[in-house]
Amino acid sequence: MSSVIICGGSVVGLATAMMLARDGHEVTVLERDQAPAAPAGQAWQTWQRSGVAQFRQPHLLLPRTRQVLDEELPGLTDDLLAAGCVRFDQLAAILPAVTGWQPEPDDDRLATITGRRPVVESVLAAAAASTPGVTVHRGTGVTGLLTGTPVADGIPHVTGVRTAAGAELSAGLVIDATGRQSRLARWLAAIGAPPLTEEAEDSGFVYYTRYFTGPKPPTLIGPVVAALGTISLLTLPGDNGTWSVTVFAASADRALRPLRETSRFMAVVGACPLQAHWLDGEPLTDVLVMAGVLDRYRRFIAGGRPVATGLLAVGDAWACTNPSAGRGISVGLLHAQQLRDGVRESAGDPLALAHEFDRRTEAEATPYYRGQVATDRGRIAEMDALRAGTEPPRPDPARAGWMAGLTREPRLLRGLLEVASCLAHPQEVMARPGFLDLALSYADEPAPAMPGPGRDVLVSLAAG
Repeated sequence: MSSVIICGGSVVGLATAMMLARDGHEVTVLERDQAPAAPAGQAWQTWQRSGVAQFRQPHLLLPRTRQVLDEELPGLTDDLLAAGCVRFDQLAAILPAVTGWQPEPDDDRLATITGRRPVVESVLAAAAASTPGVTVHRGTGVTGLLTGTPVADGIPHVTGVRTAAGAELSAGLVIDATGRQSRLARWLAAIGAPPLTEEAEDSGFVYYTRYFTGPKPPTLIGPVVAALGTISLLTLPGDNGTWSVTVFAASADRALRPLRETSRFMAVVGACPLQAHWLDGEPLTDVLVMAGVLDRYRRFIAGGRPVATGLLAVGDAWACTNPSAGRGISVGLLHAQQLRDGVRESAGDPLALAHEFDRRTEAEATPYYRGQVATDRGRIAEMDALRAGTEPPRPDPARAGWMAGLTREPRLLRGLLEVASCLAHPQEVMARPGFLDLALSYADEPAPAMPGPGRDVLVSLAAG
């Protein structure tokens, strides 16, 4: 196809547009939010994105993001650095605490560049605006799909979109990149498509975040995400001398709901030895709260047949997970790369494209979704047990040993960071020669505990 419409102009939608345009396609991006993209230096203060609920929540550009950008959109990482984003290497921060560590030649694959979401999106918006073949229309929402002559019996073929203003726009391919708020299931039902496969569940977490700034960003001590009993702490560097601290807990944990109050939030984080110094800055915000976050997965092949042709979904419009892992943008960009490769492989055949993109999605992207959902369920079960005063469920021996050996085996730590960085699937790492045996050798040992307040102290601090 020569013409493509992308519904949604956030990070993944813009990156998808640029990748396809570099292959010679004419791409039109339709973004519902009216506000023009603000310059990077003003994006945090002035850019309002009502269509993105998590716009000012913490984001981490994992090493997979940097890898995809460097491969597909050369120069963008330099643009991010010029806008004040920072280099971030979690391995360099925590590996010296591991027994017997030695640097390896490819350790730099675990480094990345990161910043606050408005700044990152501003940089991509500027790049898209200067990319030949990409046109972005803001303030143009999509309300439905257009169809034409089917390319396969009984399968609707999408030929364009209908906008909120009533305009009908034609394209050889329509891509849904509207994120967590995607209305694609409704659009498909309206054209008579069979139901898509959909799984959805509340991840069970509530997030309390505060941003800070100062002359010197805090030093990372320990992991980016630290599990401390019935809470976890997420500490992230940002751009231009900013950073964020997030406490997340089970949504059902009523005793911790006062964390939405600034004084209670500060008291709890201040009692965590490895994270307390992240409060040593000038606050930029009050406590920002986010809850009701869905883990959701969609598949567009039913009974071996696409539910529609001429239509694909990418990023969070396909699948979305608990944001504490920071995987949304990284898996979304990996998914966009697979979409572009699927378009190349199918050579203009809509039916072949539907099958090829599904195959690539299931092989490369879906395992990250499945892994995150399993992790979410395990962590919620652990929080629930600790809150009830019962023994938490123990993970399977291989995973238990993997976690228990992290501070003693650099190979186990590097493997975990590869998985967390979306550079490798857990099964791929476990299949490496000797890795499973190494993990199992620690299966009967306890995982290292993060220092922090016990449950009674935590509840007391939250209550004030």
